[in-house]
Amino acid sequence: MALARTLTSKVVAVDGGALWAHQNDMAIDALVGDMDSVTPDILAGIPSHLCHPVEEQTTTDFDKALRHVSAPLIIAIGFSGGRMDHQLAVLHSLLVHPDRACLVLGEEDLAFLAPKALTLPLDPGTRVSLFPMGPVAGTSTGLRWPIDGLTFDPVQRIGTSNAALGEITLRMEAPQMLCLLPRAFIQPVAQALAQMPPALRWSARAE
Repeated sequence: MALARTLTSKVVAVDGGALWAHQNDMAIDALVGDMDSVTPDILAGIPSHLCHPVEEQTTTDFDKALRHVSAPLIIAIGFSGGRMDHQLAVLHSLLVHPDRACLVLGEEDLAFLAPKALTLPLDPGTRVSLFPMGPVAGTSTGLRWPIDGLTFDPVQRIGTSNAALGEITLRMEAPQMLCLLPRAFIQPVAQALAQMPPALRWSARAE
């Protein structure tokens, strides 16, 4: 969390995350979720104007927060590890809301939906994993195994454990590719995503 706080100015607790914030004496700027995991005593200590309940039960609390928080970049903490179905749901939400620049921070890795184009300064040998969540093609520079001319698909072809030769550039034709890197590169990734020009961001999916 300390690492993420160096890159962000606001803290949004997602449902039961309010308990973690309370236990770590962290002030929050908002609380979002269906509130089914927030204990009454914690909820009582949060000003009502900071509470934003979303009462439907069709989506996860992460999805609720992602679609109700607007920011140049969202860093999601506490959503990897633990239950595997929760992790899959988080990755699913990244695809459902491609217009939200979101970086999911794990203990070892970070994950994000690759934008239309992205350039990252990486050290030679850095692991770069590309995991398609649907059919998608793209191009690259600076990868040991270039992706030009390939069509990725979660059943037919994935891109686990590629490697950087140095600075890399990725270009994607559709909002379907997840990029996973070591968490040590959070700062350049966060900077690139936050400063992404509108022309390189994906649009919201039609409902």
